[in-house]
Amino acid sequence: MCIASVFFHPRQRRARGFTLLELMMAIALVGVLTAIALPIYSGYKLKVQNAQAQQDVVSISAAIESYQTYNRKLPDSLADIGMAGKLDPWGHPYAYYNIEANGRGGARKDKALNPINTDYDLYSMGANGQTQSQISSKVSLDDIIRANNGAYIGLASNY
Repeated sequence: MCIASVFFHPRQRRARGFTLLELMMAIALVGVLTAIALPIYSGYKLKVQNAQAQQDVVSISAAIESYQTYNRKLPDSLADIGMAGKLDPWGHPYAYYNIEANGRGGARKDKALNPINTDYDLYSMGANGQTQSQISSKVSLDDIIRANNGAYIGLASNY
């Protein structure tokens, strides 16, 4: 037997590790799993943000009601209740409009152009950060609104 055959046996030449094909299959598998997981995560994140905005609208509404109880009038702005800088989950300030003091002209309206509240409007502009006074317009469908004088708080598209 030759000394060279002891050191360089054909079975021992192959280095341990992944082949290019195995590595490509692993990368493809990770890509497929990522493509499945990202939309699910994005949908979950949007639901959480919507729920947070709804909870914020509830808490701001409670502060407005408390202010109204003590002062016998609605606040002129969110600054009057110390919430002027409060931002929604998308980084936009909450919008407030006192209908009793400023009139129905600037109030949010449903698809029949009827005001959705008689006292005040409070809402988040949603993920797109855009809104219009009519809540059934395309840019307003993702808004988190307070309607029916607080009886409904949720997505404008579900109202």
